[in-house]
Amino acid sequence: MTLDQIKTFLWVARLGGFRRAAQKLNLSQPAISSRIAALEAELQVSLFERGAKGLALTRRGALLVTYAEQILFVQEEIKRSVADTAEMGGLFRIGASETVAQSWLPAFLKAFSEAYPRINVDLTVDISSALREELLGRRLDLAFLMGPVSEFSVENVALPRFHLHWYKAADMGEVDFNTIPVITFSAKTRPHRELTAELSRRVGPNVRVFSSASLSASLQMIAEGIAVGPYPRSLARALLGAGRIVEFDPGMHASPLEFTASYLGQPYSFLPESSARLAAEVAHRWHTAQE
Repeated sequence: MTLDQIKTFLWVARLGGFRRAAQKLNLSQPAISSRIAALEAELQVSLFERGAKGLALTRRGALLVTYAEQILFVQEEIKRSVADTAEMGGLFRIGASETVAQSWLPAFLKAFSEAYPRINVDLTVDISSALREELLGRRLDLAFLMGPVSEFSVENVALPRFHLHWYKAADMGEVDFNTIPVITFSAKTRPHRELTAELSRRVGPNVRVFSSASLSASLQMIAEGIAVGPYPRSLARALLGAGRIVEFDPGMHASPLEFTASYLGQPYSFLPESSARLAAEVAHRWHTAQE
């Protein structure tokens, strides 16, 4: 048996199907089937069976999972301790929220490319709830999202907070929440939910709340006097410097944005773990420079 066969078997077992394993390993589905068939032929056992709920491990297949995880753990430890990371190749799938994408993500990607010059990156920018589903579905290797992700299989590395400050157009007078809309993050995010609840308590049920997944578009709308809203100061800096928006105190608190670098801990993989630590270092440097 070969290491490729063991790795393929484990990903089929983890993802529950040949097609998903093929996508993860960047192989064709026939290639996945061929590797599993060769492994089963050598061991002279069936590793999978198809049931009413899809592909399932046989008893012997479940036993092999334990050994396969140990084998791949040793492989990842060798990569971490011995291998030249500059020679590592493959595809690494990263997901990031819009806030991270518009702040320290470019600096992270630069540092990542310098550390792993032969690894290709597939980048997804989306809201945190979507990134969470992609991560749990093993369609992402590392996600920078509003976390932590409360799943036993996920490791979370804390990232610096983004404190929120309220902004309005520079030429806008007193803010009346009964007449001016508030714009915030996408409707499927924690900041939107918390802000809507707070405004309902303080202002009333008729307050208008706009939502947008684009932070740059939201800040432009504030600059045009269309709405007001709370956003990270670091992302508002350009419009503040241009004198188009100003900070104001509405008498209500907006909770800081808590972010994590999250990845699946099983099966163990050196690259997501090391990349999460690298992201934390880059993010801390970026936030320090913004202060």
